[in-house]
Amino acid sequence: MERTEQATWKCHYRLEKRHGDIDAFKTPEGREAFLEGTVPYEVKEGEGNCLLNSGINEMWDLVTGAVPGATHIFDNTAATIGVGDSSTAAAAAQTDLQAVTNKKYNAMEATYPTSTTQKVTFKSSFGSAEANYAWHEWVVKQSTSTKCLNRKVESLGTKTTGTWTLEIDITLS
Repeated sequence: MERTEQATWKCHYRLEKRHGDIDAFKTPEGREAFLEGTVPYEVKEGEGNCLLNSGINEMWDLVTGAVPGATHIFDNTAATIGVGDSSTAAAAAQTDLQAVTNKKYNAMEATYPTSTTQKVTFKSSFGSAEANYAWHEWVVKQSTSTKCLNRKVESLGTKTTGTWTLEIDITLS
C-alpha cells in the first residue's frame, strides 16, 4: 500500500474598518495607539485564498538558498499587502493583483509580520487618502523581488474614507 503525505495551507483574513485616519499618526507607537484605541465600525472575516505559483517558487528558493534572503524575505521592511478593484477569478498562474489602475500596496504595521507555531501574520493599514475604491482582491507581496505569495478575490466593500486594516494569517501544517 502506497502512503502519501499531504500539507495544508490555510488562510484566514480579518478586515477592520475604522473612522479616522491612521496616517495622522507618524510614529509606530501612534499608529498602534490608534488601532488599539478606536473601535471598528465593521469587521469582515473570511477564509481561503489562491497560493500563487510565483509565491511557491519564491518560498522554495528561500528555503534552498537559491536567492539571497535580504532581497527576497517577507520581513517588516519588504512585505506588503496590496488591494485592488479587479474581480477576475484567482488562478495559480497569476503573479500579482489584476487591477489595472485601482491598486495600492502598503507596508506592514510596526511589529508585523509575525511568526508563531506554523503561522505567519501580515498586517497593513490603509489611511483615509489611500485605496478609496471597491476592494475586490488582495495579495501579500515582497516589495523587492515583487513576488506575491497568494491572491484572494472577494468583495470587501468600497472604501471612501477612514482607515481599513487588513490582517492575513497563513498556516502550514
